[in-house]
Amino acid sequence: MIRRYILNILIAIDQLFSAIAFGDPDETISSRLGKSQRGDHGPFWKHVWWPVRLTVDGLFYLVGEPNHCIRSIEKDEGQNAIL
Repeated sequence: MIRRYILNILIAIDQLFSAIAFGDPDETISSRLGKSQRGDHGPFWKHVWWPVRLTVDGLFYLVGEPNHCIRSIEKDEGQNAIL
């Protein structure tokens, strides 16, 4: 129960930072990075965000989750993003 609570708080913080970065307030940063890797936002964003994506993917790789950003894509989120 406490583990789920902590995970919920971390997801909420993640979504807050996504909203602060002009993103959809219901989408995580990892989802946005995965979409940029896929090229959903055009080649400019793919090249701008790759160092951040590699860092996030590398950190999650260390805890046993390879390709975290691609696997975190939320297909039903992102319509309310500013950038």
